[in-house]
Amino acid sequence: MRAAVVVLGFKTQELTQQAAVQMPISYPYVPGLLSFREAPAILEALARLNDLPDVLIVDGHGRAHPRRFGLACHLGVLLDLPAIGCAKSVLVGRAAPPGGEVGSTSELSLNGELLGLALRTRQRARPVYISVGHRIDLPSATQAVLACGRGYRLPEPLRLAHRLATEKWA
Repeated sequence: MRAAVVVLGFKTQELTQQAAVQMPISYPYVPGLLSFREAPAILEALARLNDLPDVLIVDGHGRAHPRRFGLACHLGVLLDLPAIGCAKSVLVGRAAPPGGEVGSTSELSLNGELLGLALRTRQRARPVYISVGHRIDLPSATQAVLACGRGYRLPEPLRLAHRLATEKWA
């Protein structure tokens, strides 16, 4: 299992810290319980930072999860930090395609329950799916993800963390 964390200054979007770990998988793959498989490595990577970030943007879901408690919720609660789920695909619920402009949203819902938002972060790119993890509301989570955009589909912290995790052991 590999996990990487990247911390950027919010206003400058400049890299301030990063850490990556590779460790044995300690929990089997069980659909809907990915937190138990991924969280230990992510927590270890976070422990290697000098300071924890003020807000977590997690590559996964928060409330937009079959149990309404995805990876962003787990990490947010364990660390008592605001946490945002920013996923590349829908795990549960439905969302109409948001408008074509950056910042356009549509509700991600299931049986009338609002789970999150489909958010257009780049023109002509598929949306990302934002959901609340812990200690943040949906409008603030959406604003934070948009503020971390650099013209890519994924917010910069997730994009750089993914690159770090794949390049470090290439």
